[in-house]
Order: sequence, then C-alpha cells, then structure tokens
Amino acid sequence: MAAATAPASPCPPGNQALTPIAPQQRAFATRDHAALWFSLGVGLLVMQVGAYLMPALSPQAALAAIMAGSLLGAGLLAWVAKIACDTGLASAGLMHAVYGRHFARLPILLNIVQLLGWGAFELVVMRDATLAIATQAGLQPGSAGLPLATLFWGAVVLLLISGSMVQLVRRLIARIALPLVLLSLLWLSWQFLALAQSQGWAALWQRPGSGGMGVMAALDLVIAMPISWLPLVADYARHGRSGRGALAGTWVGYLLANIWCYSLGVLVALVLPSQDLVTALLLAQGGLLALSLILIDEVDNAYGDAYSGAVSAHSLWPRWSIRRLGVAMAVACTLAAMALPMHSLEPFLLLLSSVFVPLFGVMLGRLAWGAAQPLVAQVGVAHSPGVHWLPVLLWLAGVVCYHLLPRLAPVLGAALPTLALCLLLSWLTRGQGAGQGSLKTAA
Repeated sequence: MAAATAPASPCPPGNQALTPIAPQQRAFATRDHAALWFSLGVGLLVMQVGAYLMPALSPQAALAAIMAGSLLGAGLLAWVAKIACDTGLASAGLMHAVYGRHFARLPILLNIVQLLGWGAFELVVMRDATLAIATQAGLQPGSAGLPLATLFWGAVVLLLISGSMVQLVRRLIARIALPLVLLSLLWLSWQFLALAQSQGWAALWQRPGSGGMGVMAALDLVIAMPISWLPLVADYARHGRSGRGALAGTWVGYLLANIWCYSLGVLVALVLPSQDLVTALLLAQGGLLALSLILIDEVDNAYGDAYSGAVSAHSLWPRWSIRRLGVAMAVACTLAAMALPMHSLEPFLLLLSSVFVPLFGVMLGRLAWGAAQPLVAQVGVAHSPGVHWLPVLLWLAGVVCYHLLPRLAPVLGAALPTLALCLLLSWLTRGQGAGQGSLKTAA
C-alpha cells in the first residue's frame, strides 16, 4: 500500500479509539476471547428470539436454521476479531480506514444509536425477568417495581463501566460468571428435554410448522443476532495477543452460546407454547435459581453495549474519556429502557442487519486476506481522504439490495446474498479508489 501524499489535519491527541493498541499492552489469550463471547452470546434475549421461530417452523427446520446461521454469524464475528487483533484497531478505526475519516462518522453514529437500543433492550429483559422472579418468590413488586428494577440494573451497569474492561473479562466473566451460567444452561436444558420426553419426543420432533416464516427468513433472524455484535467485536479483540487466538476463541465461544440459547428458546416454545419465555423457565424445577444466574450473566451484555458505544463515541469526541462516555451511555440506556416496547424487537434486529451486513461485507472485502496487515504498524486515519467513495457506494447499494431481495426473491433471504455481494465486489475493486492507497503506514 502506498503512503498518503497529501496529509490532512492530525487525529485529536489522546484518541484511543483511532490509535492501535501496542502488542505489549495486550492481555487477552484464546480462552479470554472464548469466555467473553460465550458469555455475551448467552442471554434471555437470544432465547426469546429463538422462541420466535416457533410455531412457524418445524423443529427440524428451526434447528437447521440455527446451526447454519450460528456457524456463519459466529464466523463473521471471528473474522472481524482477527482483523482487529492484527491491527490493534477498534471498530471506529477500521471504519475510518475503509470509508474515510469524514464519512466514517455516519456508521459510527449509527453504531452508537444501535448500541443505545441494544443496551436498553438488555435492561428491559433484566427488569422483566427480575419482576417475574420476585413474583414467583411470593413478593409483590407493585407499580414501583418496574422503575426500581430498571434503575437497579442500570446502576449495576454503571458500576461496572467505571472499572477496567480487561479486568472485568479476565476475572469476573472468565472465572466466576462463565461457570455459573454453564451450570444454569445445563440444568435448564436437562429439565426441558425431560419435559419434551414426557410429552413424546418423536411427536414433537415431527411436528410441522404452521407457516408464515420460511427457512431463509429464519436464517436471517438467526444471523441478525451475531450480526448485531459485529460493530462491537473489534473493540475487545484488539486487546488480544494473537490474531489466530482471537479468531478461534471468538468463533468457538459465540458459536456454542448462540446454538445453545436459540435451541433452548425453540425447545421451551415447543413444550410450553402458551407461556412467555421467562414464565416458562420459572416453571422448570430449579428454574428460579437457574434464571437468576442467567439474569446476572445478562449484565455483561448491557455492559458490552455501553462500553463499545463509549469507544465509538470517544472516536468522535476524544476530549471525553471512554470511561466518562461509558457512564453517559449507561445512563442513556437506563432512561430508554423505561419506555421501550419489547414488541419492536424483531423489526429492530432486521433493520440493524440491513445496515451492518453490507457495512461489514465491504469492510471485510477491503481488509481481509492480508490487506489489513500494514495497519498493524500505524493507521493513517488522519491522512486518508474524507470520503472513500467506492466503498461508500458499495455499502449504500448493499442496503438497497438487502431491502429489495425479500420482495424480488423472497426464497433467497436477504442477509447472506447481500453479504456475499458486498464482500465480493469490495474485494474485486479494493485497488480502485478504496482508500487502500491512502493508508499511511510506518516503515
């Protein structure tokens, strides 16, 4: 790659989001990546989306969509994780490199908005589960229960965001939260598999779907969950010691969690179709304890949204520290959770996919297969043109493609064709006005 010939104004000093992390400052081994992404992949929200697949699909079709979508979605996360680890750059830095320092502000702002939404959704899930647990335990939360539960979990996230992200992952998540959530998932899976067996496993397995959702549409819904993490993965993976370790740990950790939670959601909806997910989990023997442990693990999802949102915001407003912006994100998520309707979850997921599937398809086409290696030394985000027009146009065309495909060829779905098209076109044209020649590298 050629060095920039017309330097622009330098990056603001102290902009940690646009500065690669030095190798000697990295702490995450393969097991840290795996623990983090298994923990982030587990959640009541994931189980709820899995339950959405029923009864439209048969259990066999739902499982096929879950397996394929999880494999592909986790693979994309791992791919971006490797690029981030190889370069030491956060998502904002990668966006600057591909789309130009001026245009990158748009996807960065969209990312902040979606992280506010995700953080609020996580708080809503934790709040509703808390109220259900309190009711099951014989307590009467009353009208004050909803705001109090929301404020409580918001305060927990606020407390965590005030500490070190690296220490949180390596100590709290890997050593404490992960073993507890594993035991919870094993227990709940055992209980609902036993319930399915008592109802006649063979009959349940052969139950036909009621229609209303095809396999490709279900695949889009499954992929939507890992896709929603794409703008976050680099913010953590850049702390890794090895690109291969980041790839392997992220892929394996998230793959197992996504398959497990989606499948558990399908299983719960299959054996207790008339119950909402949280109530159904509480009906299982020991469900109160298991749900409580999963609820505690859910905190890291809200934390992840707040932390990554803070890193993205820091790239735009470097005078505010990541920790200070994280506090602001946690407060904003808590306020949004007070009025957020859960029924908008599925459209919200699919809308995010329509933006970030082509966005990262173009980024992967530009940076994958060794093209990102020169960024390891130094990224020239301050010296690149304000807009790299070809990647921008490819992304916008991908967004249009994502929305047109369900109308023109619904059998194909939207996510996979759009991703493949953007990745291929970006790769084929990455030597043409892509911004590759405008990356300043150090010898």
